[in-house]
Amino acid sequence: MFNMLRQAQMMKEKMGQFQKELESQLFTGTAGKGMVTVTVNGKHDVQKVFIDPKAAADIEKLQELIKEAINDAGHQVNAKLKAEVSKMTGGLGLPGLF
Repeated sequence: MFNMLRQAQMMKEKMGQFQKELESQLFTGTAGKGMVTVTVNGKHDVQKVFIDPKAAADIEKLQELIKEAINDAGHQVNAKLKAEVSKMTGGLGLPGLF
């Protein structure tokens, strides 16, 4: 029992350390063959947006491209988090995490 508690505490500490590392990493999502790129950090905060001036000709399409780029970057953050959690738990797939 004590060993399980100690392992849980170690996992919690590793996860906290990983979250700090993840927050400092950048993930770039793209859409429209690079016409729009959005860079977010590991907290999903938008850090940078690039819009090719050619994309501004069609506002509705531009809005869709921005949405796609943000979602792409967010999926990258989530995939990194999921992979790390899987590594930490030995691939157990704990309920409620993902």
